[in-house]
Amino acid sequence: MPRLTRRTGNALTALACFGLLAFALYSQYVLELYPCPLCIFQRIAVAGLGLVTLIAALHNPARVGTIVYTVLALATGGLGVGIAARHVWLQNLPPDQVPACGAGLDYMLDTLPLTSVVRQVLTASGECAEVSWRLLGLTMPTWVVIAVSALLLWVLVVNTRLPRRTASAL
Repeated sequence: MPRLTRRTGNALTALACFGLLAFALYSQYVLELYPCPLCIFQRIAVAGLGLVTLIAALHNPARVGTIVYTVLALATGGLGVGIAARHVWLQNLPPDQVPACGAGLDYMLDTLPLTSVVRQVLTASGECAEVSWRLLGLTMPTWVVIAVSALLLWVLVVNTRLPRRTASAL
């Protein structure tokens, strides 16, 4: 049985990220669960993690490159975990403490500078507190926290413990 390498581990991480994005699109277009602004930013972070690990798999860098890709993966994935954790927090606020709903993301992107849009989205609004889907009692942002945290641990193991190539490839 072939040994797992950094290249394969990073490719599996990218595949998992793209699987998460596929489920998000399925939820949106088939289950008709329309994403709030925080959901969109979580998708961007997961896509970023997938892209970084895909490039790392294709590049298969030596030690310095591996460190760079690992840091980039931890940054993008960590951002996704942070956004999802904020989303979970909003969903667990008492109803009287939930912020008022704001303008839609499309409208904000058309009328405001990007920095203002990002700032407003990350402070979130009422629609982000709605829970419209659960699996095993956990909401979608909770699953994002769990999945992306697990992927980040995997990225650390893959890029710090696994060889760049198998012994037979040397």
